[in-house]
Amino acid sequence: MVEAKLLSSMILYGPPGIGKTSIASAIAGSTKYAFRKLNAATDTKKDLQIVAEEGKMSGTVILLLDEIHRLDKTKQDFLLPLLESGNIILIESTTENPYISISPAIRSRCQIFELHRLKSTDISKAIDRALTDSENGLGKYNVELTKDARNLLIDKGNGDLRCTLNALELAVLSTDQEKKSKSHKDKLIIDKAEMQDSIQFKSQNYDSSGDGHYDLLSAFQKSIRGSDTDAALYYLGNLCESGDLVAICRRLLVIAYEDIGLANPPACSRVVNAVQAAQMVGLPEARIILSNAVIELCLSPKSNSAIVAIDSAISDIQNKQNYSIPDSLKDAHYKGAQNLNHGVSYIYPHDYQGDWVAQQYLPNNLKNVSYFKPKGNSKIEDALKKQYLRLKKMQHDGLQK
Repeated sequence: MVEAKLLSSMILYGPPGIGKTSIASAIAGSTKYAFRKLNAATDTKKDLQIVAEEGKMSGTVILLLDEIHRLDKTKQDFLLPLLESGNIILIESTTENPYISISPAIRSRCQIFELHRLKSTDISKAIDRALTDSENGLGKYNVELTKDARNLLIDKGNGDLRCTLNALELAVLSTDQEKKSKSHKDKLIIDKAEMQDSIQFKSQNYDSSGDGHYDLLSAFQKSIRGSDTDAALYYLGNLCESGDLVAICRRLLVIAYEDIGLANPPACSRVVNAVQAAQMVGLPEARIILSNAVIELCLSPKSNSAIVAIDSAISDIQNKQNYSIPDSLKDAHYKGAQNLNHGVSYIYPHDYQGDWVAQQYLPNNLKNVSYFKPKGNSKIEDALKKQYLRLKKMQHDGLQK
């Protein structure tokens, strides 16, 4: 696209510190157009108007608009005609999923490029460049990192080059220059302990309202659903490190009743108890309680028959007409109900042997429907399945008489 000189507006989407701004600058530098930078959150509509006027005067301006997911409606409305006119080529950068956080009107006018975290080899090359560049880097300090210090820096950086280089610079500037080793050609040796003191960012970039939050919760649930205990514990650990105990507990309850369900109802009850206990003690101790619950759910038999059943019923409600409740089931506590035939023919099950009697409960148009499709993936669900089928047959036979 750049080589063909056919630039169009685009969205660069990816985690922080991976070079979105650098890519935008490189794209702009390959053209004859002016390049301007604004922030959607902090810069005003007036700032956008200044860039727009420049675009009208000069022909085209490339505008890097950072944090586009924070663009308010007033600025969005102002930008749309500019995108249509071609006076501005907009390069938007965001750490949030554009399909969730950016308005369809803007999104439809841009190409979307997802950028990924830098690989460890790329980060290592950048560290080498920073340590040897005397003009723009740290070359003048004659620094050498121990293998452990380098590995720690790369691992903790988690693909975020900006944070990695900031931590490296802090380690160099805060290490006593008198520690230069005569045995290593007067180099400043930085070991793992000194590097650890300089790392001030978490290994997991986490925003409880961002895209990564939902990706992590999704991976957590899918690992439990797939019975991968180790993967589930890894994602639980990430969630615990984020400190969002409420999100963990809420998702764990959903997982228990959605994915384990009727295959192991006692496990679901134990998850409720575990969640309550975890909320009582709080993090970090809650991790112990949550770990117990997660391991049990991973190794438990599973069934989604309950969620499939209720969703099937809701689908009928949403997509079919609202059928009438049988008169026998309607409320009959008020005077005059008998005149409407409400509740008159209702049969009280407890008056019969086994506290059950054949009686139609569904509307006439749905009387033969079966929403519940038990799987029988455990002794418990198999017993429920047999009971369900037995009652359905008794109901059918009883109503045929």
